[in-house]
Amino acid sequence: MSAPEAAAFDDDIDAPVDDEIRKCLDLDAPQSFFLFAGAGSGKTRSLVSALQYVRDKFGESLRLTGQRVGVITYTNAASEEIKRRLAFDPTIDVSTIHSFAWSLIDGLNRDIREWLRTDIAADIAQLQVDEAKGRKGTAASITRISKIASKTKRLQNLDSVKRFVYSPTGEHRGRDSLNHAEVIQLTSYFLRTKPAMQSILVGRYPILLIDESQDTNKHLIDALFAVQAQHKEGFVLGLLGDMMQRIYSDGKDGLGSALPADWATPGKQMNHRCPKRVVTLINKVRSSTDKQVQLPRSDSIEGCVRIFILSSDTADKPAAEQAIAQHMAKVAADEKWQALETCKSLTLEHRMAASRMGFLDMFVPLYEVESWRTNLLGGSLPAVRFFSDEVLPLVKARLREDRFAVARIVRGLSPLLSAEALRKAEDQQAQLKLASTAIDDLMALFKDGADPSLAEVLRSIADSNLLLIPDALLPNAVRDKAVDAEEVPADANEVDRQSERAAAIDKYLLASFSQIDRFAAYVSGKAHFDTHQGVKGLEFDRVMVIMDDKEARGFMFKYENLFGGKGIGDPSVEGVRRLFYVTCSRARQSLALVAYTESPERVQKFVLDANWFAADEIVMGVPTP
Repeated sequence: MSAPEAAAFDDDIDAPVDDEIRKCLDLDAPQSFFLFAGAGSGKTRSLVSALQYVRDKFGESLRLTGQRVGVITYTNAASEEIKRRLAFDPTIDVSTIHSFAWSLIDGLNRDIREWLRTDIAADIAQLQVDEAKGRKGTAASITRISKIASKTKRLQNLDSVKRFVYSPTGEHRGRDSLNHAEVIQLTSYFLRTKPAMQSILVGRYPILLIDESQDTNKHLIDALFAVQAQHKEGFVLGLLGDMMQRIYSDGKDGLGSALPADWATPGKQMNHRCPKRVVTLINKVRSSTDKQVQLPRSDSIEGCVRIFILSSDTADKPAAEQAIAQHMAKVAADEKWQALETCKSLTLEHRMAASRMGFLDMFVPLYEVESWRTNLLGGSLPAVRFFSDEVLPLVKARLREDRFAVARIVRGLSPLLSAEALRKAEDQQAQLKLASTAIDDLMALFKDGADPSLAEVLRSIADSNLLLIPDALLPNAVRDKAVDAEEVPADANEVDRQSERAAAIDKYLLASFSQIDRFAAYVSGKAHFDTHQGVKGLEFDRVMVIMDDKEARGFMFKYENLFGGKGIGDPSVEGVRRLFYVTCSRARQSLALVAYTESPERVQKFVLDANWFAADEIVMGVPTP
């Protein structure tokens, strides 16, 4: 939504937008809408304001009819934040897209079975066609044959499934389980083809609002458009988002354009987050994509932006990034850049953060098991949670000589001091002594600042029965010999899923215990590292964006393409441009962009020709003190 220059210092220019949204949400005269809300525009504030309006004006009537307002968010964290702001009002049902979709189809077992029967058979047929065309004996062929066997077995077992289940964490992998993609596909199909399903949705949620709609699955968006077209007199579909912040490939192209004529299209113009210099930059970045222009607040600071262009072969990248932070402290006149811990460093891929933070050895083996990734990055993988949530707090409490914390942890978690164990013990003091000795044995591993392996810590705990060992670690806890790296199978194609997971656990346990603390800080968001995608919706005073295609090892976003490697309009360029926009627009004060590249001169020429940076904002190579 381009803004006239005359309005540049009107900080309240977006005030009418919230009024327009409230008008759309009138249940007596509903109107669907798409809200354009660029970076830092206060989208969440507008969403919460709209929900408060509905709650106050229509809450009683919604309760009487057993209806609610549905809100779909992209992450659990966003869902919890909105619930908190609304004091967990039961008339507002906030959930992630997968949870929302499952709530509509849970229990439709016969329909789910028949859809799966058709879908799996089609997958098998396509795999067989691909296998017939492909070369035999290759890794791709082995994978195809394995998938055909697995899908054939699943197809044969469908009739024996009485009730289908969905596990958001992905831990449940039985023949009755549905994965994320299937839940979305099923819901989309049922909404498009079953009028009764449409009626259920509209009857349950006369208002449905979708945050970050640009990254919502395109099939589900299309299905919801179909529902709205059939029920526009009693159903509001409200989409909030910004196509420039779309970073996932399954979103709907062109969402927000070519909308039905009776939709409202309010748009926010202000950027309340970023300093003036960053707003100028992100407007330039998106100028070749659309005509949306944001305005900075009149009271925003000027801000500081620099791009550092370095060779992909830079020897010590963490040291280079520290030197860049020191340079930023000078040019931004901000001493807090001196310590990277007070900044947010954004890496393109999780391994890059793991390498810089020092938890690569424990992370990579587990991350390479695809079915574990969601739980691993959410901090809920049992093999990791045992160390991060039980062992680490105990070790830290003992190291700081906090006897009360030690006692609380052991009494709450140790089988040695469970109510049953104490009841059965002939001498409770002896049982307490047993627990104390177990703790001493564990802490002996950390004597004089030693950093034992996870395997050593696990063995000590298992030998003393200090804590309950999770099932995933039991084989290692009772093994007669120590973990040997040479025993880990080298070729994952030669092992089945269980042995693949066992091999991953073996490698993981070779890592030092201290890596658990760093990893826990990373996944909790408390660390100064995060990924480019993981910070959408967040903001930080000082941001360092690390762009390194070589280290990211073929990751789907390639910054070399953006910086002159391919022409404007190329699909690969536009995807990276959007991600670049998202990362730059996280900064509240200053922004350092670190581009590792095979062609520094080309990158320099590109950013100058595009007028993204002035010559004095470009630093070639590692800055000197």
